[in-house]
Amino acid sequence: MRKGEQTRAAILDAALELASRDGLEGLTIGLLAERMQMSKSGVFAHFGSREDLQVEVVKEYHRRFEQEVFYPALKEARGLPRLHAMMWRWIDKRVQEVTTGCIYISGAVEYDDRAESPVRVELVHSVTIWRNALLRAIRQAMEEGHLRADTDPQMMLLELYSLTLGLHHDGRFLRLPDAVELTRRALEKQFDSYRSGATTR
Repeated sequence: MRKGEQTRAAILDAALELASRDGLEGLTIGLLAERMQMSKSGVFAHFGSREDLQVEVVKEYHRRFEQEVFYPALKEARGLPRLHAMMWRWIDKRVQEVTTGCIYISGAVEYDDRAESPVRVELVHSVTIWRNALLRAIRQAMEEGHLRADTDPQMMLLELYSLTLGLHHDGRFLRLPDAVELTRRALEKQFDSYRSGATTR
């Protein structure tokens, strides 16, 4: 990359770290400039406004999320193995973010009632992409005969999604030492209940 691109990438990396720790609303040009040992105008030269910077942070978080969670899972066989990999990689990322924070979760709290915010629009867009990928994997697992024929994909998505949110709440907010282990056991129980041949709940 050219020097300007390298500087922009470095600023974005620092901004992502700060936003993960303090939330997107806690991300300021002044704080970022101090972290980068740059002037505020130097940061503004790469990002036109604080809001533009926040939107780019969400995009960068999503890009990294796909690289760490989604794309590696695609290497698994279509159906339950792929869905299983997507969930376990997501859980692993949640475990990592117990100490660093999650842009998706903190952003949902910060922007849930800001309908006109470009940051909220980008957050919803990113989260929807992931939810749709999970929903598609669930339906493919049904097509492959790995899940019960009477599986409700939307219900299964809600249950799987809720487990990851619960892990973040219990692990990061309540700091319960057994949060990770309980979540892993709950996830396995959830998969078992939906597998072909399982008793209808």
